[in-house]
Amino acid sequence: MSEPDHQLSDRELEVLVLVVDGLNNVEIAARLGLARSTVQSHVSSALAKTSTRTRTQLAVMALRRGIVSLHPES
Repeated sequence: MSEPDHQLSDRELEVLVLVVDGLNNVEIAARLGLARSTVQSHVSSALAKTSTRTRTQLAVMALRRGIVSLHPES
């Protein structure tokens, strides 16, 4: 797994940011105007592409590799 951020689609990255922010699939779906099943599909695809097994592993990997950064509330 050399560059997982280059393998993820724009929508998968958008969903990943919200996963890192701690939102569940229902909340992500509402935020992006998608069906819950579509969000689950994007999460599953991101998990497969990054060889991670859980949402937590996916989020940690994204933070460690700088794919996503934490944005403190102002």
